[in-house]
Amino acid sequence: MMVSKQLVLTYIYLLVYIMLSSGVILYNKWVLSPKYFNFPLPITLTMIHMGFSGLVAFLLIRVFKVVSPVKMTFEIYATCVIPISAFFASSLWFGNTAYLFISVAFIQMLKALMPVATFVMAVICGTDKLRCDLFLNMLLVSVGVVVSSYGEIHFNIVGTVYQVTGIFAEALRLVLTQVLLQKKGLTLNPITSLYYIAPCSFIFLFVPWYLLEKPEMEVSQIQFNFWIFFSNALCALALNFSIFLVIGRTGAVTIRVAGVLKDWILIALSTLIFPESTITTLNITGYAIALCGVVMYNYLKIKDVRAVQLPVDSVSDRIAKELKMEKKSSDLYVPDDIVKSSGGKGSRNGSPDSMVDEEAPFIPSSRVSHLGRSPLSSYSP
Repeated sequence: MMVSKQLVLTYIYLLVYIMLSSGVILYNKWVLSPKYFNFPLPITLTMIHMGFSGLVAFLLIRVFKVVSPVKMTFEIYATCVIPISAFFASSLWFGNTAYLFISVAFIQMLKALMPVATFVMAVICGTDKLRCDLFLNMLLVSVGVVVSSYGEIHFNIVGTVYQVTGIFAEALRLVLTQVLLQKKGLTLNPITSLYYIAPCSFIFLFVPWYLLEKPEMEVSQIQFNFWIFFSNALCALALNFSIFLVIGRTGAVTIRVAGVLKDWILIALSTLIFPESTITTLNITGYAIALCGVVMYNYLKIKDVRAVQLPVDSVSDRIAKELKMEKKSSDLYVPDDIVKSSGGKGSRNGSPDSMVDEEAPFIPSSRVSHLGRSPLSSYSP
């Protein structure tokens, strides 16, 4: 009976994650789209999210003292947090801007490029090696995305460029997280991540906001509804913590499977909520091809991790280690000697997580499903 209750609770957490993740994306699209709420200021919306997340984290750490801040030196902040925050802010800025030009369904299809972008950045930065099997998988993903793009009825080059640029900015952020923070041995939980990264990202976004959106806000009749933006920011914050809870109860592999299911549900929902999001047979075919490449990539990465982590042991030892690996793959930033984690950390020789929910940027980014080839030991807005 106890197992049954735990299982039900786990499925409830997964359902909440899928609903929040899909809801935040659809909500952002509705707010930004000129056809609906008509708030075509993606930088402003992103700054609202960052400001709200940073404020909540400050209250939890400094006022209510739910968690303690980490020992953050000026050198670590300047050399690690600032560059990571810069690319994180860029990825959100470009990703949200894409909503103004292309449909939610097509954006989800383009996001299949995330493993490709992360793999390329990891190879360039020296955190992963160029391998024939992985390269062929990346090629398959790329071909699928190209086919899907060719089948897009309302293809827009500007929106596509924004989205792809955001994907590569996020990939570089993941690699930098591994190379910089992890090497420093700094461990951050979701709340401390918000506390340090959100304010810095807010500051980075201020410059493009001042140059690009502030003048427009002064001359245009922009409607501002407090409850709309408050609920929008609250949903984004809740998404971060829901992913953290799901990973804590299940594991990295499960959250990635749920993520794939969420993508298909989101594509279907977007066509119902936004009639202009027309899907063609070529769209679906290309996306299916890309997902096949992603699944194979995940399989190879999991195989690599388990090959290193599971020597010739007894069956019981193997089962125990697999359960431990699944559970332990869910922490934020892991020291280099610990090797690997669940959502923003990688293994010493592995590449960072290649499929991250961009709406939950502070959750671990190097889950075992996409991660590198080193053993995963201990140890996620």
